Amino acid sequence: MINLFKHIKGDRTIWAIVAVLAIFSFMPVYSASTNLVYVVGSGSTFGYLIKHMILLIMGFVIIYGVHKIPYRYFSGGSVLMLPVIILLLIYTLSQGTTIGGANASRWIRIPFVGVGFQTSTLAGLILMIYVARYLARNKEKKIEFKESLWQLWLPVACVLVLILPANFSTTAIIFTMIIMLSIIGGYPLKYIGYILGIGAVVLTLFILTAKAFPDAMPNRVATWQSRIENFSGENTEEGYQVTKAKIAIATGGLTGNGPGKSVQKNFLPQSSSDFIYAIIVEEYGLIGALSVIVIYFLLLFRIVIAAKKANTIFASLLVIGVGLPIIFQAMINMAVASNLFPVTGQTLPLISSGGTSIWMTCFALGMILSVSASKDETEETILDDNPLDILHEAID
Repeated sequence: MINLFKHIKGDRTIWAIVAVLAIFSFMPVYSASTNLVYVVGSGSTFGYLIKHMILLIMGFVIIYGVHKIPYRYFSGGSVLMLPVIILLLIYTLSQGTTIGGANASRWIRIPFVGVGFQTSTLAGLILMIYVARYLARNKEKKIEFKESLWQLWLPVACVLVLILPANFSTTAIIFTMIIMLSIIGGYPLKYIGYILGIGAVVLTLFILTAKAFPDAMPNRVATWQSRIENFSGENTEEGYQVTKAKIAIATGGLTGNGPGKSVQKNFLPQSSSDFIYAIIVEEYGLIGALSVIVIYFLLLFRIVIAAKKANTIFASLLVIGVGLPIIFQAMINMAVASNLFPVTGQTLPLISSGGTSIWMTCFALGMILSVSASKDETEETILDDNPLDILHEAID
């Protein structure tokens, strides 16, 4: 065990937080999965727990492997991955499948494994790295808007436009995170205003086009509209789920009903993923709910510390770029369960069941740990890197 710890680098507190969240997730997932067994009639609770454990173990393997990679490689790697991501998103739109009752083709099946993969999650991670790279390279330069349109916003737009038809909430979250990272990275606020205006025009044109040609994208705009209109309603499926989540939260009390004793898990279709926070509150009460929030804010604090201690601009922006979305996603998941935000389909990082979300979160955490473990890197190394250098180094 001591030898194992010698190979673990980076912020030990982040490692501990990830371990605590992973271990804590076992009971809520095991408890909430009874809905899938007895209501949906598939698998067994123990089987879902084993699957969740395997996904988390694979996630820790991802963290360990990624944190051993020098963070400067992620800069050029994001450029190399952009065309791959665009091709994957095009394939997903044309061949994607519905998983867990989702209305949109946002998943693809991994061959020979049988696991669904949500390509938009990977796309969001790659985009954050790419934006961090651009901002770091231009930190000491005067940014020209026309030049940034081609170098920064055109690749971002290509990816987001491919995600938008199937997943508006993910598109909005990624775009929001990119804008926040751009502000932190020193991108001119005046130009950000231009981008927000262009984004609003593009979204309006998309909605008008979808309404004019409903057969091209069936039910998508109607789904967005119904989620907003029925934010507090009970007549739709989303309204039904939110109502059951509110009941679960209301009956949790101070200490909860106890592990495995949730009643509303039998009525929530997404009890082990999208609405798992409601099950946590019902079973562990206000104390459990606040404990989860405190753990995520502690993770946010360590992310900020890691960014502050980083020796290069790219390292700092990379940590913020891949770390903030984890906390933001957790806040949205808890807000949806509490009926403070419309249903978005976002999971609770490292706690909800699901392969893609766990793996991409672990990949992001691995990059953060790579930065915190690489304090001897110089700024010139990252600013002078080139995507072709990665290929040369791999060959050598």
